[in-house]
Amino acid sequence: MPLSRFPRVQLAHTPTPLETMPRLTRELGGPELWIKRDDCTGLALGGNKARQLEFYLGEAVDQDADTVIITGAVQSNFVRQAAAAARRLGMEIEIQLEDRVPHADTLYNDSGNVLLDRLFGARIHYYSEGEDESGADANMESIADDIRARGGRPYVIHLGAGHPPLGALGYFDAAKEILDQAADLGMTIDEIIVGTGSAATHSGLLTGLRYHGSKATVRGICVRRDAAAQKPRVLARAQELESMVGLPNNISETDIWVSDAWLGAGYGQLTPETIEAMEMTARHEGILLDPVYTGKAMAGLIGLVREAIIGAGKTVVFIHTGGTPALFAYSEFMRSPRAAGL
Repeated sequence: MPLSRFPRVQLAHTPTPLETMPRLTRELGGPELWIKRDDCTGLALGGNKARQLEFYLGEAVDQDADTVIITGAVQSNFVRQAAAAARRLGMEIEIQLEDRVPHADTLYNDSGNVLLDRLFGARIHYYSEGEDESGADANMESIADDIRARGGRPYVIHLGAGHPPLGALGYFDAAKEILDQAADLGMTIDEIIVGTGSAATHSGLLTGLRYHGSKATVRGICVRRDAAAQKPRVLARAQELESMVGLPNNISETDIWVSDAWLGAGYGQLTPETIEAMEMTARHEGILLDPVYTGKAMAGLIGLVREAIIGAGKTVVFIHTGGTPALFAYSEFMRSPRAAGL
């Protein structure tokens, strides 16, 4: 198995459920819709990052680190789950919060994931530039230098390009889990919908599916940058991942499908389509989506069905990547179209 040589710790509750969405299927009148419930991974209220952190924290343990350092948006799910994982493994946690969402209110800055970060006892740093990946990574290295100067052993989780996509291994692995579940249900997956941001989940899933022989189309709905910037990022991450696990570069540009049609003004900024998708999924299936990732991804799924890009007779799996805590930080944005910039 290509993953056997990578250090790993057990953090996620897997396999997560693969469930049908019958009422949403009937409402949209198109393909058969399923949902992969990675909001149920169990670590600090769940989410896709638990799968990724198994490999990051596995390497941290292997290096005998005593402190984890990570960066992300103020309401980052990755940061929240990294804090929980570090504490579970007896490590200190230092987090850097980047200012990515304009007009954020006090609730946004103090509630949701931030509240949980503080509950885990994270030491919080702030970085004012929200779209400067290299600068954010460099600032984490400065934090790491300070920890080393005090005798600590930091492990930095970089999010920018230029660092190995270790977290993508989690979704390379998840691809087989999904395919095995589909086989048990006697179905063939035609399409998979996933929010695409850092590209670790998107590239890992695509690479794993192709490795295991699946030809399913993976449609990435942009949640942070436009399609022109995201498509080469996904391709680069997928090819890096193939090299990491010792596979030839079989993923090509034709495998990469991304759309920014539902991105709106940018990362973490609501759109009418996002709100509709969140409400529709809650009211038809009793499933909560978040405003940053899964709300926009579901808006993309709904739009693709309405536009008949994904037609009747197809079997579609939506990847629920979690993010529920962020809902509580967005109440003013949800309540007031003006506050959301709509």
